[in-house]
Amino acid sequence: MISKPYYDIIFIMKNKIYFDNAATSYPKPPPVADAMSDYLNNNGCSPSRGSYPGAIDAENALFDVRHALKEFFNASDESNVIFTPGDTWSLNLLIKGLARKGDAFFTSSMEHNSVVRPLHALETKGIISVYTLQCDKYGNLSDDDLTEELRRIMVSCASASDTTTPRAVVMTHGSNVTGSILPVGAAGAFCREHDLFLIVDAAQTAGIVPIDIKAMGIDGLCFSGHKGLFGPPGIGGMIISDRLAQELDTVMEGGTGSSSHLPDMPGYLPDRFEPGTLNVPGIYGLGAGLNHVLTIGSDVILRHAQTLTQRFISGLSDIDGLSVYAAGSIPVVSLTCSAMDPAILCARLADEFGIWTRSGLHCAPDAHKTIGTYPQGTVRFSFGYFNTETETDYCIDALRRLSS
Repeated sequence: MISKPYYDIIFIMKNKIYFDNAATSYPKPPPVADAMSDYLNNNGCSPSRGSYPGAIDAENALFDVRHALKEFFNASDESNVIFTPGDTWSLNLLIKGLARKGDAFFTSSMEHNSVVRPLHALETKGIISVYTLQCDKYGNLSDDDLTEELRRIMVSCASASDTTTPRAVVMTHGSNVTGSILPVGAAGAFCREHDLFLIVDAAQTAGIVPIDIKAMGIDGLCFSGHKGLFGPPGIGGMIISDRLAQELDTVMEGGTGSSSHLPDMPGYLPDRFEPGTLNVPGIYGLGAGLNHVLTIGSDVILRHAQTLTQRFISGLSDIDGLSVYAAGSIPVVSLTCSAMDPAILCARLADEFGIWTRSGLHCAPDAHKTIGTYPQGTVRFSFGYFNTETETDYCIDALRRLSS
């Protein structure tokens, strides 16, 4: 541990220590703001809306980002990369665009509300049935348990008394509550065997944990731009297989700058699922963020984050009154303190020590029910590439002081 006077110097210099990277990564690499500013100040044109140089330059820049994402996630083609306002939009577009009356969707008990709520809305309307795969009390689900549970449900759906049609598995790759990694690869293999679609919420893993769409059998990868990819808020996307694209209905329609004579959306990608003017500054920023990941290496980023996570978990082990919920796979650690409510602990960390965290249910009530922290929730610490061991030790010391 580092001496208290040095801790004071850290706080005076920085005035805040940011441990909420699972919500939004911070700080952003300087090239992100530079790229956005350059577009706004020196181009400002809408791609696919003109044949003059500025519009063509913007279109070429967007293609470059599509290409980088296609390569990074091993997608089939740049046209399969669809820009959206974010991960939640992507999940809604895929779930609602795919659902048909009588379909069965399968999900896990560790999902964020970006998965839970669109599924629930469709189930409430009587359109689909939702089956939940129960994770253990640590938020984990093994390959074998996932496969066995899916087989059991599939048999039930095939019974004479059940008229539902198995349609898709929709699941998170990494939990935003415990940092557990769910068996996406096993789910992909099962889906291929049984002609199901696999839709993956990669909000917490894109840019941090390796994702190979083809190898993992993913039909729809949904991602946020503003977390592990270091982009700005308000931009994200989905990468969809041709197989899934053929089954998707459009949820939104509008101008595309292409096939404007048609009353229907174009039938080709990416235009079919990109109505309206895109968030071009956000895409420029996303491209710069992804370039930062590529320059450093996602393996280096993950290794640094895991080192801080393990250091943090180890440092908490001798503090009485703390209960820690963390798988250690990605840099997310939740905890509760017997001495005070999570909201109070979160506020005191900020007010007394300048440590910024997040308390509550983290938009994932089902995950908290799974690990036994519902309804009070936890205080969540999520580490990023720009956090340091010194900051981590400072936070451990702050929790020791507050718990005494």
